[in-house]
Amino acid sequence: MIAQRKDDHVRLAVEQQRAHRGHNEFDDVSFIHHALAGIDRTDISLATCFAGVEWPVPLYINAMTGGSPMTGVINRDLAIAARETGVPIATGSMSPYFKDPSSSDTFSVLRRENPDGFIMANVNATASVEQARQAIRLLQADALQVHLNTIQETVMPEGDRSFASWGPRIGEIVAGVDVPVFVKEVGFGLSRSSVEALGKLGVRVADVGGRGGTNFARIENGRRELADFTYLEGWGQSAPACLLDSQGSSVSLFSSGGVRNPLDIVRSLALGAAAVGASGQFLRTLLDDGVDGLIAQICTWIDHVEALMTALGARTPADLTRCDVLISGALHSFCSNRGIETGQLATRSIASLNTRKTTGDTP
Repeated sequence: MIAQRKDDHVRLAVEQQRAHRGHNEFDDVSFIHHALAGIDRTDISLATCFAGVEWPVPLYINAMTGGSPMTGVINRDLAIAARETGVPIATGSMSPYFKDPSSSDTFSVLRRENPDGFIMANVNATASVEQARQAIRLLQADALQVHLNTIQETVMPEGDRSFASWGPRIGEIVAGVDVPVFVKEVGFGLSRSSVEALGKLGVRVADVGGRGGTNFARIENGRRELADFTYLEGWGQSAPACLLDSQGSSVSLFSSGGVRNPLDIVRSLALGAAAVGASGQFLRTLLDDGVDGLIAQICTWIDHVEALMTALGARTPADLTRCDVLISGALHSFCSNRGIETGQLATRSIASLNTRKTTGDTP
């Protein structure tokens, strides 16, 4: 039953990707064009640093799948793509492994095919500390993802219905494992209060996992006999909304959910993300064009991110937070209702320049 559910998730997720790639709230973020801001491409570094970790690029393959023969093949190919492009990768939820250890190879294949890469194991917030340790050992994982999915569980016919223990359990996992713990939403977003609560639990990174990408409420509703949760398919906040909501947080932020292209990556970095994850878009490419097609897509995205940084005058991903951006549309309305001031984002390059002049940090 678990293997079938995982195969259903893949099928329904890819159907979503093929059916809709239109507007989302990333389109409400635009850069002010400064025609003389550009720098030399040789001065660009794509390395990103967060929570004591350094990655060579600010892009990663986010959690997708595992637990059935078909998904094991997908994980193998994803691991090959990660190995060939140098991007970090997360496995899908390892709950099937805890219930059926014979499925272990559908997850451990990530390390076998990508022996030197940065790999994140993935568990849910009901996992015990020992299960978290098992997941880390199986993958020789460099970090642990804990996913939050209350809405998915609510719609899932066989889903959990008890959520009060999730926060305390995350705290136990953070204290009980010897790798950094990253917590991610699965597509409904993290509010500022959620990010702050995770920080108090010792979480190092929060992946906001916003609305706009793979919709797990829709996926699980499609598995229900009456499809009676249709009204929840628009639930949650987008990744840009979450990033703006959590500006200045002490927890490092990752952006995922609705990332369609290199511009969405650069937009995320400009709004404060340390790295950006994609899953649905990569899964569709893998199934349509094979592993070579996915490798080509990732290489193209990395190349385009570097090109956009060059035009914007950002030597590092962190420098993108000095670029001027305009917030419009539904995203602006969200910010207004949440009391988030967006006007200064449109002139922050001037403020940054004045600060550097004052400190003598100008070229």
